[in-house]
Amino acid sequence: MSASSSLTVGVVGAGRVGAVLGAALNAAGHRVVAAAAVSAASRDRAARLLPGAAILPADEVARAAGDLLLLAVPDDALAGVVSGLATTGALRPGQIVAHTSGAHGLAVLGDRPGLALHPAMTFTGTAVDLERLPGIAWGITTADRVFAARLVADLGGIPEWVAEDARPLYHAALAHGANHLVTLVNEASDLLGAAGIAEPSRILSPLLHAALDNALRLGDAALTGPVSRGDAGTVGKHLDRLPAEALPAYLALARRTADRAIASGRLRPQDAALLLDVLSRAAVGSPS
Repeated sequence: MSASSSLTVGVVGAGRVGAVLGAALNAAGHRVVAAAAVSAASRDRAARLLPGAAILPADEVARAAGDLLLLAVPDDALAGVVSGLATTGALRPGQIVAHTSGAHGLAVLGDRPGLALHPAMTFTGTAVDLERLPGIAWGITTADRVFAARLVADLGGIPEWVAEDARPLYHAALAHGANHLVTLVNEASDLLGAAGIAEPSRILSPLLHAALDNALRLGDAALTGPVSRGDAGTVGKHLDRLPAEALPAYLALARRTADRAIASGRLRPQDAALLLDVLSRAAVGSPS
């Protein structure tokens, strides 16, 4: 099957990812004919982004999807959804099944033709996401690279081929970088608020944008701050004032920052000794 011709598509899971990708497929000239949307939020999202799609149960969506069935469900639910659709006979020969899970590869689909099609992007479930799709990478595992490459090209993306056994590590990298970044930024914002800063984002935005840009361009050479300098006294003051709930994450990241600074030659081991001692002693007494 060629992705350059118009595909008849069904979407199971009109969540933030599924509804947006369905809308992107429609915009690329394909036709989303049906979607499964269980919650009120999903039904509202489908109405906004997939107005031409019939809202049906998952097995009926699979039967309506003549060419491509897109499964955009949570990682831990994917195997059960595939098994349920297979048990009901909803999956048909010649139909390509694709899922958007980053952690899963092809094994979860059994012996049917398909592809793991993971967009390396964070989603809000709104039309804003459609503007972010062009140029993003897609982590793909499939036996049919020609079809996958054409489909991703239709969506304006760039294919990155991921081996089946590498998908958990691939997904861990993205979750560690993107999801934990959100937590880290919000933690920093809360701490600034506690320090009396009325608009934390005004301070953080230029600083964090610069830090991210430097890290992507320079790697560990972008490290700055008291840990990378071995300033044990300054770090000790941080540890004295941080609230208990923020302390374990700060300690873990400070220790990992020190390790990377030492390995990259930015911090000499002899200069790091006192800092590492401060971190170790604080870790012993910190809440787990």
